[in-house]
Amino acid sequence: MKFFIDTANLTEIKEAQDLGVLDGVTTNPSLMAKEGITGEQNIIDHYKKICQVVDDNVSAEVISVDFKGMIEEGLKLAALDKKIVVKVPLIKEGIKATKYLTEKGIRVNCTLVFTAGQALLAAKAGAYLVSPFIGRLDDAGHNGADLIKQIVQIYRNYNYKTWVLAASIRHVPHIIQCAEAGSDVITAPFKALMGLLQHPLTDKGLAQFLADHEKVKQKF
Repeated sequence: MKFFIDTANLTEIKEAQDLGVLDGVTTNPSLMAKEGITGEQNIIDHYKKICQVVDDNVSAEVISVDFKGMIEEGLKLAALDKKIVVKVPLIKEGIKATKYLTEKGIRVNCTLVFTAGQALLAAKAGAYLVSPFIGRLDDAGHNGADLIKQIVQIYRNYNYKTWVLAASIRHVPHIIQCAEAGSDVITAPFKALMGLLQHPLTDKGLAQFLADHEKVKQKF
């Protein structure tokens, strides 16, 4: 399973990259605004900075909701760096834009996916990534991990090449659930990714090893 980080924070991106397990980044206007990055040129410049840190797969989101606008923005974003994946919402115009951009050799991430039917349309249109939002589904009383399983099975049935990217990850259990469900990718906040490292018995065991080592040193 590939690990993406869901943030616009360069410090977090760099730390995750340094860990050696990062495969990409997803971000959006809300995450940009959270970091105080506003204005078209500043956002473009920030995407370029992210691309300088990671090896591939930087999802950059369009703002337009009409076909022409999505195409114009998508082409502009894709021209920034070969690592860019254009992120479009899964609406009718978004599916049309996905088909158009894919045929131009541009990778597309279809986002805001909440049903298997939507995911099926994205795959049919040639999407590189499809992003089901499991946390938001859980919030609404559904089981987001079940949707991941369903999409993975459908894609396997028909040998679709679209990657299933589990988004709206809230915590470590979400990551494990998505791994069990067969998700190709997860995108998670820095805190959730770092949470995979943590267990009290690891801390306790390490403390004991270090204490024992000190006792051995004192004998010599």
